[in-house]
Amino acid sequence: MITDTRKSPGAKVSSISYNDVEWTGGVYKERFDTCADVTVSHLQHMFESKEISHVVENFKIAAGEADGEFDGTVFGDGDFYKWMESAVYTAVKTNNQKLLDQLEDYIALFSRAQQPDGYLSTKQIIGERQGNGVSRQGDINDFEVYNMGHMFTSACLYYRLTGRDSFLKVAERAAGYLKNLYEEAVRTGEVKTAVCPSHYMGLIELYRTTGKKEYLDLAKLAVELRDSVKEGLDDNQDRIPLKEHRKIVGHAVRANYLYAGVADLYMEDTDEDYKTVLESVWHHLVTQKMYLTGGCGALYNGASPYGNFFHHQLVHQAYGYEYQLPNVTAYNETCASLGGVFWAWRMFCIDPKAEYMDMLERMMLNVNLAGISMDGKRFFYENMLRRAKELPYELVWGQERTEYILSYCCPPNLARTIAESAEYAYAVDKDGVWTGLYGANKAHFKLENGANFTLVQKTQYPSNGTIAFEVEESNEIPFLLHLRIPSWATAGVLVNGNNAIRLTKKHAGTYQTIEVTDPKNACICLKLEMKPRLTIGHGLIEEDRNQVAVEYGPFVYCMESPDANVEYLEDLLMPLDPGFEPVEYEIEGRKIQALEGTMLQICHQPESFERDALYQQLEPENVKAVPVRMIPYYAWDNRGRGEMMIWMPLAWRTVKE
Repeated sequence: MITDTRKSPGAKVSSISYNDVEWTGGVYKERFDTCADVTVSHLQHMFESKEISHVVENFKIAAGEADGEFDGTVFGDGDFYKWMESAVYTAVKTNNQKLLDQLEDYIALFSRAQQPDGYLSTKQIIGERQGNGVSRQGDINDFEVYNMGHMFTSACLYYRLTGRDSFLKVAERAAGYLKNLYEEAVRTGEVKTAVCPSHYMGLIELYRTTGKKEYLDLAKLAVELRDSVKEGLDDNQDRIPLKEHRKIVGHAVRANYLYAGVADLYMEDTDEDYKTVLESVWHHLVTQKMYLTGGCGALYNGASPYGNFFHHQLVHQAYGYEYQLPNVTAYNETCASLGGVFWAWRMFCIDPKAEYMDMLERMMLNVNLAGISMDGKRFFYENMLRRAKELPYELVWGQERTEYILSYCCPPNLARTIAESAEYAYAVDKDGVWTGLYGANKAHFKLENGANFTLVQKTQYPSNGTIAFEVEESNEIPFLLHLRIPSWATAGVLVNGNNAIRLTKKHAGTYQTIEVTDPKNACICLKLEMKPRLTIGHGLIEEDRNQVAVEYGPFVYCMESPDANVEYLEDLLMPLDPGFEPVEYEIEGRKIQALEGTMLQICHQPESFERDALYQQLEPENVKAVPVRMIPYYAWDNRGRGEMMIWMPLAWRTVKE
């Protein structure tokens, strides 16, 4: 299981075991299969290549088994540990013994590279040996502890899935090094920030996996030491004490990882101050700083809105001001929204509200799946909401997916999340099942109340709103089934045998509970009315004023150049009645749910309109109706370079006016 919260006092629900649930159809099954068949091996090649990433080679040099210098990114170790998660998960699920044997070889390499005191970070080990000036904790941006955090998480998962403790032993030795490091920091008062604190989640998962309280104590100490950091910055969320946090600030990945870790700590320690922080910051994120796609982090580079002239407050890859959500230059690192998934899941475990699972679904189906191509080989680092034909400036990251990105943290992070996605389908408490991500699946449950059964979910969701549940292999002990009514589902019907509940707006964003008293004869069907809808943003989102986006069910849609016969997408206007109808469409051999309808095109007069003019006089223009197609945002950038827009100018008129 992705997190083992079964014994966590602050968790109301927990996930089920990896071998008790699997996707049987739909987009999640399709993406899992692509991950297992293509992405995992593709990433392995990238990490193995000395000419591309140099990651495995760094471990060999650190182990004294190869000559050369450290090369590649400082967080490459952690990226490889993340890939290990996707590899072991898919290998176990598909019975890939060859890959499992290779993973044991990698773990043996880690063990040989690890220092006697438990330290393991290839750049520093190589640097110390070569005397090139690189030293442990010499630079907070070397991501040493971040790498260890991903090691902890990966080792725990590896142990749960294989029963082998080889990786866990490496992780525990590394945790011992951290223990000595933090105890020394307490004695000396010299505390340094650990950027992107994956180790909070990792240490607590070590505690859950081994039962050793020392790891929980170590995680608590690591969190407490944040408040001792001198001259902290909003960039790393350590400018003010953690328990005073009420707003989401700074580097988006670091922030989301931080609060996911704090949520883990709350579940084990139940400090209500931390719960207040989590709820406040989450609310600030989803109401004022999150993109429609679930993307997190508006800015490539900037200054903290909460800093001042006298205090250096530069930030990067960060949350900006409230409602500051640019489209062309949107940062939205894939890892940030993946961190959002980790955080949302933990908030759901603490308090199973539909709003957390709704947001997890939004992130998964939109920005996260957009981070990877249909063929499973190309990736986005950042996820813009608009791509223009050309820009008069260069952005840090390319505007097309590529097979290898210099900052290669997102691809393995995405791979492990897709591999493990079935575990987000359900959560359980002592006498009931909570639905999470909807999709065709089969899951087995053994509840504390004695209920033992298999639940089969038959559906074409998220393309279709009908979701049917059948109970198989039941021991006939009653149980509760909590069904999520998504926030967008303002109409529909919930059928339970001969009873039916008409769903209205008041049910949207809630859970509806069904008591399954006769599992053998249970007949449960959720019919969510799905129709295209036009979405507007808050008035302070300046870039989206008088613009609309199109949503259908849980999907955000976009307009891409191949789907409109116009030279520039900016010439299109959205009428109040586009008449969108769902149609099946194919991209890269994959069937998707497209929307076809009618929009308005501004027909500029060449003699009076200068497209490159900064400002010009408004002249009466001809407007004509044109047929268009829109596709789910996750499916874009699979048909060559072209324009893309999510937010479209609104005409405030109908097609026939």
